[in-house]
Amino acid sequence: MEEISFDSVDKALKKFRPYLLRDGGDYELIDVTPEGIVKIRLLGACVSCPSSDMTLKMGIELTLAEKIFGFKEVVQVY
Repeated sequence: MEEISFDSVDKALKKFRPYLLRDGGDYELIDVTPEGIVKIRLLGACVSCPSSDMTLKMGIELTLAEKIFGFKEVVQVY
């Protein structure tokens, strides 16, 4: 398990990105705080998707929780 940093989060999320791209969406990693908060902006089809909250919580958040030590939460920025 890697320590939380912008690079470690970016690396972990690259494995999740193909699932978003397949549906016409994407994300932009905005910030990773020392407190373990990851700030993400959803792009493309994800912006208007009614399931975007589920994508953040059940997809991205679970992926990071499994791979990054010190991770706390994903927050969507607009």
